[in-house]
Amino acid sequence: MADERIRIDFDGPIAIMTVARPEKLNAFDIGMLKALDAACDTAEAKRDVRVLILTGEGKAFSAGGDIKAWGGMEPVAFGHDWVRFGHRVFERLATLRMPVIAALNGHALGGGLELAAAADIRLAEKQVKIGLPETSLGMVPGWSGTQRLVARFGAQIVRRMVLGGEMFSAAEAKAEGLIDAVVETGAVMQAARDYAARVAGRGPAALEISKLMIASASGEDKGAAVEALGSILVAKTGDLKEGVAAFSEKREARFKGEW
Repeated sequence: MADERIRIDFDGPIAIMTVARPEKLNAFDIGMLKALDAACDTAEAKRDVRVLILTGEGKAFSAGGDIKAWGGMEPVAFGHDWVRFGHRVFERLATLRMPVIAALNGHALGGGLELAAAADIRLAEKQVKIGLPETSLGMVPGWSGTQRLVARFGAQIVRRMVLGGEMFSAAEAKAEGLIDAVVETGAVMQAARDYAARVAGRGPAALEISKLMIASASGEDKGAAVEALGSILVAKTGDLKEGVAAFSEKREARFKGEW
């Protein structure tokens, strides 16, 4: 049975993924991580989806990892079953073929900010605050807070959040490049839909390839991006068609260098 705390809905070319555990400020447990992973697979499989909106239900985007879910874990289980698994799931979200827009309807803290950072575009309501408070609990960011966030936003701003415990308002976060636009309270989903419609009107193949090229240029997922781009190009060639035909017909391939 699907975990209803991660919902995915479709509106034409737009997918809407909602973290729906409002009574816990959308804090994640293992079941939700698994559901997020499955929702990414569902979105990826629908070839007519051109853009995905990620948001939270209630008054928070996400408070990150539920302390009750990980606080009692033994160190090895914590490292493998919580940190590494969560890191892999967030990487899955970050590398979806379609652009992802994070609609921050409320605070994004710790793993919630790491979740938002996996998106390509971040829009936030003006009351939102963001930060990485993990060191106040004696732990470190584990779902790419010191990796993807540094790559995307720069080391110094991450130092201020992780080492200094600084929290940023939506306006401050926009000034620092952490989010892309600030909107009025209650308006972020409409703003995200408007932005998604703009994205969906562009060439889907160009969007997918551009996202891969940007990931490669920024050093994120570089090997996979290069191999995916190369494979897409080769898949369109006459040589590949000849190679597959020769294999099926049990003969030597007669390549002509056809693109």
